[in-house]
Amino acid sequence: MSVIGIDFGSESCYIAAAKAGGIETLANDYSLRATPSCVAFDGKKRIIGVAAKNQQVTNMKNTVSGFKHLLGRRFNDPHVQRELNSIPTKVKGLPDGSIGYQVNYLDQEQCFTPEQLTAMLFTKLKETSTNALEAQVNDCVITCPVYFTNAERKALLEAAHIAGLNVLRLMNETTATALSYGFYKQDLPEDKPRNVIFVDCGHASLQVSACAFTKGKLKMLASSWDQIGGRDFDTTLAEYFAKEFLDRYKINAKTNARSWLRLLTEIEKLKKQMSANSTKLPLGIECFMDEIDVSSSMQRSTMEELCAPLFQRVEMTFKRLLAESKLTLDEIHSVEVVGGSTRIPAIKQLIENVFGKPASTTLNQDESVSRGAALQCAIMSPAVRVREFGVTDIQNYAVKVICDGEGSATGSSGLEVFSVFHTAPFSRMLTLHRKEPFTVTVLYAQPIPYPDPTIGRWTIKDVKPTDKGELSTIKVKVRINHHGIVLISSAHLVDSKEVEEPVTPQPAEPASAEQPAVGEQQQNNGEPMEVQQEGTEKKKKNTKMIDLPMDCESHGHSLNDLNNLIQQEAKMVANDAKETERIDAKNALEEFVYDMRNKLQGGPLERYVVEAERDAICAQLNDLENWLYEDGEDCDRDTYVNRLKALHNKTNPIKDRANDYELCPSVFSELKHAINNAHVAVNEFKKGSPKYDHLTETEFINIAEHADKSQKWLDQHMAKFGASPRTVDSPVKVADIRHEVQTLNACVNSVINRPKPKPAAKPAPPKDNAAGADQHNGENADKKSEGDKTAHPNSVPDDSTMDVE
Repeated sequence: MSVIGIDFGSESCYIAAAKAGGIETLANDYSLRATPSCVAFDGKKRIIGVAAKNQQVTNMKNTVSGFKHLLGRRFNDPHVQRELNSIPTKVKGLPDGSIGYQVNYLDQEQCFTPEQLTAMLFTKLKETSTNALEAQVNDCVITCPVYFTNAERKALLEAAHIAGLNVLRLMNETTATALSYGFYKQDLPEDKPRNVIFVDCGHASLQVSACAFTKGKLKMLASSWDQIGGRDFDTTLAEYFAKEFLDRYKINAKTNARSWLRLLTEIEKLKKQMSANSTKLPLGIECFMDEIDVSSSMQRSTMEELCAPLFQRVEMTFKRLLAESKLTLDEIHSVEVVGGSTRIPAIKQLIENVFGKPASTTLNQDESVSRGAALQCAIMSPAVRVREFGVTDIQNYAVKVICDGEGSATGSSGLEVFSVFHTAPFSRMLTLHRKEPFTVTVLYAQPIPYPDPTIGRWTIKDVKPTDKGELSTIKVKVRINHHGIVLISSAHLVDSKEVEEPVTPQPAEPASAEQPAVGEQQQNNGEPMEVQQEGTEKKKKNTKMIDLPMDCESHGHSLNDLNNLIQQEAKMVANDAKETERIDAKNALEEFVYDMRNKLQGGPLERYVVEAERDAICAQLNDLENWLYEDGEDCDRDTYVNRLKALHNKTNPIKDRANDYELCPSVFSELKHAINNAHVAVNEFKKGSPKYDHLTETEFINIAEHADKSQKWLDQHMAKFGASPRTVDSPVKVADIRHEVQTLNACVNSVINRPKPKPAAKPAPPKDNAAGADQHNGENADKKSEGDKTAHPNSVPDDSTMDVE
């Protein structure tokens, strides 16, 4: 199992995976690392990613992008209404108040929510990572902007759930960037933290954060943001050029969505060129509107004047972070920049002016977020072993609670439970006193980029007064989880009762040196110790925590609605696979028609078929071609497969015939070579070659007879082959000739490759006892014999061997 990190951007997405050699950014099916956040619908099929972006101009009404900004929002949201001005797709409000993109899919009008479109994109990213890693992918970490509220974070998690992804953590983009920076740093201090500023300016947002690094861990300090990015600079320049074209060419690009999109595309290219060149650069678009070619030019100084209000907002965001982080300029170690829009020279100059440090580009500006997410996923997943690195994140907004009912101490203004930039994840226990069920409302305690500050309402049920009719003690846990979502995770009723128990006196034990004093015993146990006299009773307090059920009213879909969306996505995935197979079958049939017609008419198969048969087949191919573009355009897969099979049955005999006539000459040569080798072996045997001394004459007579038989077979079939017309089947098949070659080679090789037998081993000479005795003792045989006569009767004879261990 593999783990991945997904950088879900408003314009494009990046996927990084943790491997044995480190973190690797994965390429998609177009060999590109960036996958556009774009989903298109074309008849019966969905098109996602690069292919969707490529056909956006020609299929604008059914191509959707920029849906990240609308996650978890309602149609009447002012932010949504502003976004609709730049969305060419038809968008409408659904009965439940959510947003619906209206597109043509499966030949009917259908509406998809931003969560569904995000799930479609995640399905594509999951498929891309599975193909790249050649392994199943389930666990992942997905990044989101630091300013995302509870509603947007929940919507993003639901989209991942619909796509079948198990999100280990929803991570802030700024935190992922910081992890990507600090994980590989070997020179981090152990005591005094190193403070680094991270500036991330992408397509649609600007995020600035301060982070403190120590050895083996990081801690986010503060963050600031503004929803401006590269698209705002593009729009500003597009407004300028649209006004110029209206004055010069009398055409209004704003009235034509396709022309406006083409203008934005060209301006984006011009903006990138101006980041590297300060000279005047040209802009030209052919057949822009009404068959009119337009052209203009701009230089960097003009762009900076036009975008001055945007640069002021960027500067204010930088200064706001500096104030909220409470860092002085001397305490800032460096400023790291990521995101495509940080390449603009004016933004780099603002960084140096505000923070007093030049912009550092040590990080990969496009892939650092996804790489940080992959590192976090590797740290959290049990499937990957990686060294520990502590990550302490923050909650970007202050949170408060309001409790209703008797005994409420929070008041109408509420009680702040988490301050701004509070550590996350974190839990806080609230102690409340109630007699009856009550509602706890959790909401943001400061302005947020979302119209409704309410996070959710939790109704605590089964609350009852005590046995004495007093207020019960309720413990409510408010939590910021690892996804950055604020919720009430549990509620408990504290049931305390005093029970009287008789105390049995213990016999006195003699004091010892090892027994602690009374004061020491109390201190060690952590609680006071009461001494009871005989016959008295001790009151014991039993405390029991009882789980209380809760009803939650918060953002997101219900469980049933979420299951329906999962099933709907599964059906669309199956339909995409079915449609892909259908299109592949149609393309295979179309390719065969063109290929076979070219081969029959002036091609390599023309000479192997009679004219009447050739004309009949070509006529059938022409009719099939016309059928493909008329009645057969939307047939099912089986129809195309069956028609292709029928064509194969008709043309395969011609292809086999051509194959036999083209290959038979070369295979005949192989047989000639095999016959010649057999005759050479027989002649060498007759001449008495030493290498065949171990072989018999009968075996070589058999080889000669087999070679003569093969020669006769060869002469007969070569004569038939040469006299046969090429429009009829060959009288001899390639397989028959090869069988003859293999049979002859087997006959010859089984004889001539047989190894010579090994020579027989010579018998060992008899052992000379006298010589052996002289060798060992250095004495003559007579002396040895005399010594043996006086030997011990149990001594070993001379001719035996004695092994001593």
